[in-house]
Amino acid sequence: MQPEDFTKIESIFVRHRNCLLVRGQFIGIYTDYYLHLSEQKIRYPTELDQMLKDSLAVLALHLTARPWAETIAWTANLRAPRINLFVTGSSNEAYVTGRVFTEDIREPDRNFFYSQTTVADNSEPRTSSLEVDGRDPTEWISQFYSQSEQRPARAFRLPDENFAIIAAQPDADLEWLHALDAEQVAKISETEETKLLETRPFRFHCGCTVEKILPILGSWREKPDELFGEAQSISVQCPRCAASYRITRDMI
Repeated sequence: MQPEDFTKIESIFVRHRNCLLVRGQFIGIYTDYYLHLSEQKIRYPTELDQMLKDSLAVLALHLTARPWAETIAWTANLRAPRINLFVTGSSNEAYVTGRVFTEDIREPDRNFFYSQTTVADNSEPRTSSLEVDGRDPTEWISQFYSQSEQRPARAFRLPDENFAIIAAQPDADLEWLHALDAEQVAKISETEETKLLETRPFRFHCGCTVEKILPILGSWREKPDELFGEAQSISVQCPRCAASYRITRDMI
């Protein structure tokens, strides 16, 4: 793909406030997301569609605030109505992807958010979990950063599919950070002294293939009749992006 096919996420230091601003416009990622849904004939209800889009945006911003070598996966297990919202991404591989699970979901008594971070050196994944309030992914970030990142941060939904995260650095102006609103965040480059630290590219992409899906079914190799019944083929969804693959008996 060409560089212009990727969404550019900016990491910016806000001088005198000692805060990190991470921002980007997500029209490109959302366009690829909707092309994927169209190709797979997937249609999410409006609320779930917006939640997944917001989560993809916020994850891309969070990945940019973190070291390059990390792959991060987030799962939100929500109640009333019960769903699992899943997103994952990597700076090294320049992607984010995700899906919503609406069937066979255990309904919790509270809303839980799970994070798993894997580093490229294949060390043991780091996991964390917390209870979150509400169903707005931009609101979960302050709760997640407070517990897992051990620093204050806020996420903002801005006009024209722009999103931003502002995270405190050592000696941050916390009063300023907590008082910010979306209009002020959109104008930070005009009102504050800033320095661009780096940019990272992202696109909506999973990379799943039927060859990668087949190992998931390995435990059924000795009992295909239980898997297929009387059918000669079944449809299996990718657990990361919900793409469907036709699996036949001889493939197992």
